[in-house]
Amino acid sequence: MDVLIVVDMQNDFVTGTLGSKHAQNIVLPLKEYLNSLSEDTYVILTRDTHDESYMESNEGKHLPILHCQFNTWGWQIVDELKDCKYNRIINKPNFGIGSGTWRNILKDVDVTSITLVGLCTDICVISNALSLKIAYPEIPVRVIEKLCMGVTKESHEKAIATMKMCQVDII
Repeated sequence: MDVLIVVDMQNDFVTGTLGSKHAQNIVLPLKEYLNSLSEDTYVILTRDTHDESYMESNEGKHLPILHCQFNTWGWQIVDELKDCKYNRIINKPNFGIGSGTWRNILKDVDVTSITLVGLCTDICVISNALSLKIAYPEIPVRVIEKLCMGVTKESHEKAIATMKMCQVDII
């Protein structure tokens, strides 16, 4: 089964505390893509999820901007994608999910390919793409470049180049 992982398409990353015009520009094309998927595609949405202790965490010390606090507006998936088909939502406490955890999440799915889209290419998308490549070294792991965006265009492009070097297919 084809698996699509939509990474962190949350209000805080699109129009909120960490939002950008570049992130806003992928929302409608991503919605169109999701609406065009076959029923056979297993779709997972991830949500970056933090609590009130975020600023004291290691991530908070490196990215000291409060965002995606559990059960707030910023934590919610953007309105444009709420009615799109998905099978599961995964809350993640930091930017990446480990390869063992991904294997556990997908244990009941006969995975034939994995595709990632979303935000931010240079943090969460790359972390999860590489974890998935480690978890499933013989399964195609892909990233749709035009349906991702990084913190900046430059960091997006560097992340794309790094993923290519690590045998993630960029389409």
